[in-house]
Amino acid sequence: MQAALESLLRARKLDVTLTSAAGRTDAPPARFAPRRGHLSEAIGAPSTGRTTVVLQAIAAATARGELAALVDACDALDPASAAAAGVDLARLLWVRETGDAARALKAFSLILQAGGFGLVALDLADVAPATVRRFPWTTWMRVARIVEGSDTVALLVAGERVARSPAGVTIALESPAGARWSGTGPRARVFRGLATSPRIVRAH
Repeated sequence: MQAALESLLRARKLDVTLTSAAGRTDAPPARFAPRRGHLSEAIGAPSTGRTTVVLQAIAAATARGELAALVDACDALDPASAAAAGVDLARLLWVRETGDAARALKAFSLILQAGGFGLVALDLADVAPATVRRFPWTTWMRVARIVEGSDTVALLVAGERVARSPAGVTIALESPAGARWSGTGPRARVFRGLATSPRIVRAH
């Protein structure tokens, strides 16, 4: 999926959002990173790779020696999986919520206001879409203004489009082919993964 994202960004002339590992021997390969100073979003249904996208972005930030923050609205992060994806957990502030989207949003805003982070992500992926839609549009405008002109990446992760700033990026993740299985019969099959297709909905 990483290669597909990079190819898509280059085709849309958004490859400035890719993090190069050139000249460094301790950094992971180039990975997708949303734009600094803007509010971007990664959206998709469950099992489309949205968690992979946010972990790659966090891993890239921590590999550069930056601090990152993840506001986890439903306490869904698996630290072992994050570490396996290359996240330096010592450089990650993990704010855990148990389904209170309003409290998670407040924490997200406070961390952005505090500054000092290379990337701050708000994971609303497991929050009911109806709950997220109840936030007024002005909420996201205020968030975009907080991060505007800064060196911080603000990233929303959700099941559907929420908001982004004018120069932010929306990455939509889809799984058109569904799950891949091998073997026959309900008890003899082995899950092999999902085929995910990323696309940029709109970016300026």
